[in-house]
Amino acid sequence: MKSGVNIISLLTDFSFKDNFVGVMKGVILKVNPEAKIVDICHGVKPQGLLEAALLLRSAFHYFPSGTAHLVVVDPQVGSKRKKILVRTKNYFFIAPDNGVLSLALKEEPAIEIIEITNERYFLKPLSDTFHGRDIFAPVAAYVARGLDIKEFGRKIDSFQVLELPKVKITSQSLVGEVIYIDHFGNLVSNIDAKTFRNFTKNKIFKVFIKDKIINHLSHSYAKGLTSKPLVLIDSFNYLEIALRDGSASDYLAVEKAEKVVINRI
Repeated sequence: MKSGVNIISLLTDFSFKDNFVGVMKGVILKVNPEAKIVDICHGVKPQGLLEAALLLRSAFHYFPSGTAHLVVVDPQVGSKRKKILVRTKNYFFIAPDNGVLSLALKEEPAIEIIEITNERYFLKPLSDTFHGRDIFAPVAAYVARGLDIKEFGRKIDSFQVLELPKVKITSQSLVGEVIYIDHFGNLVSNIDAKTFRNFTKNKIFKVFIKDKIINHLSHSYAKGLTSKPLVLIDSFNYLEIALRDGSASDYLAVEKAEKVVINRI
């Protein structure tokens, strides 16, 4: 597969407070003036590898086949960590080799992995603190133009993997945790819809979080009562605790890693 759509998605922890995102886009357009750049998110918590991995996994497959997905969340910038370019059946992924691609690549398996080493495609002089500008942005621009990925370096056989926290299941309890808190304060757990439904099996259940108990599944945010948390399956197919017209995170004083316990009755 070669990129024919000339689309680059961009996911970083740079925010829009500084000029990092704009500079990367400038580099991309200087190399590839016809590129279409789509922002997935730049509000990832600084160094938030798992958060970025979750956002990428829930977004990448909504793009046209041939899209080059560029992720720059890079706590080890300037170290000996690898820089990789991955080709799958439908997409290209460009990122530091720190596990940030691993959740997406579970759903869209890698066909070819290239370690990016060919400095011909880097900006000069090369900074040790901004590889997003000097390495990843130009490489993504060339990939979207259709350059053969073998030009960027040597083929390798593996990449770093991040794992989601494991859900624990006993005869009567399912124990997960909050793994992401979105802009609205909704609490996304690591309990996917299939795991939840297989455990509850249409029986009566209770969801415990902090000091609150929720005993039914809502189908939308609007079904909730004011000032009462609700549980639903969100648009990305995970169990979520939310608050109608409010922030569940603030209301419950909950941070990531808070336990979510489901008991069958």
